[in-house]
Amino acid sequence: MVPFNEVLFFALAAFVLVISPGPNMVYIISRTITQGRKAGMMSLAGVICGFLFHIVMVSFGLTAILFAVPVAYTILKVLGTMYLLYLTYQAIRPNGKSLFEVDENITIDRPRKLFTIGFFTNVLNPKVAVFYLSFFPQFIKPEYGSILFQSLELGVVQVCVSLTINFFIVFTAAKVASFFAQNPRWIKVQKWFMASTLLFLTIKMATSKAK
Repeated sequence: MVPFNEVLFFALAAFVLVISPGPNMVYIISRTITQGRKAGMMSLAGVICGFLFHIVMVSFGLTAILFAVPVAYTILKVLGTMYLLYLTYQAIRPNGKSLFEVDENITIDRPRKLFTIGFFTNVLNPKVAVFYLSFFPQFIKPEYGSILFQSLELGVVQVCVSLTINFFIVFTAAKVASFFAQNPRWIKVQKWFMASTLLFLTIKMATSKAK
């Protein structure tokens, strides 16, 4: 099993990444604001199932890759570092939208469609696969036991973090969106806080070494 302190740090990384603007977050928030909490929860259910799909695929893939290609760790670390730098830039880029700035001109969808779109929005999002493939190896070590089990363990942690944060967002999206609309300065605070945390994670990943 992955040591508890490593799991806690991974949970922090998962937290920062789940609040980073992306297709999943935009979809959940937009449906919640325009169609209500039930629509947001149905959309969230689809997104979580998409995460489970990625976790199973990546867990078995990592087990094969890390055993077959020793240099794979370095390659994945470089990809992870580049990915986090990209997210850092996205958080503070000029004219970038806040997490809760969404287009309210969206058509009303049925529950089944909300779930399906949420699922495929996640499954077809290459950023999710890149995150798993590049970030998981930084916490997985052969001496901790089965690589497959460690991958699944981290996957469960990531899903729990994502579910908790997104569940909270579904129930507060409308209020938070209204708050940012009335207090635009806090949008900059949110962006720079996210960028600073992402930069810290980038530096840690770039300086980490295989054990």
